[in-house]
Amino acid sequence: MVSLPLFPALRASCMMVKSPAMSVSLPLPAPATGRFIAAEHYFPLRVYFEDTDLSGLVYHANYLRYMERARSDMLRLADIDQRGNLEDGEGVYAVTDLHIRYRRPARLDDELMVVSRVTAVGAATCSIHQGVRRGDEILTDGDVSVAFLTPQGRPRRQPKPWIDIFSRLMRGEDFHP
Repeated sequence: MVSLPLFPALRASCMMVKSPAMSVSLPLPAPATGRFIAAEHYFPLRVYFEDTDLSGLVYHANYLRYMERARSDMLRLADIDQRGNLEDGEGVYAVTDLHIRYRRPARLDDELMVVSRVTAVGAATCSIHQGVRRGDEILTDGDVSVAFLTPQGRPRRQPKPWIDIFSRLMRGEDFHP
């Protein structure tokens, strides 16, 4: 697994707050975001109490939530404006196929990384392989296929610039928008 460097640009873009008891300004944290390293997207997260079941393990459906967050972040960082397309009535992505394998459990307070990579691109579809890791250990991995749909739920061609972005990622090209 790739070691992730600190994000100076992220730190610099945080809002600053000055504490009345302190004479220095401190950055406020920004929402969690991932990063592309070459053609793979890395999305960090932490397991919270709400993610676990009575046994203290991550509830199985929450791995799907982690993967969804990572995919949404990956698209946002790749300049694929899902919200804009939704608001303009152009279309949205919907999951059409999902295969998931649970290998090991995650526990409360674990630091996890969701690693995503594009594996196939079609006129109206995209497939992404995702793995949830704790360090070098793969906890869960899955393959997700999505289709671009009209607001009425019918398949529609993805915007050409989006197909180009997915194709570059699928070929393993370094991607830095």
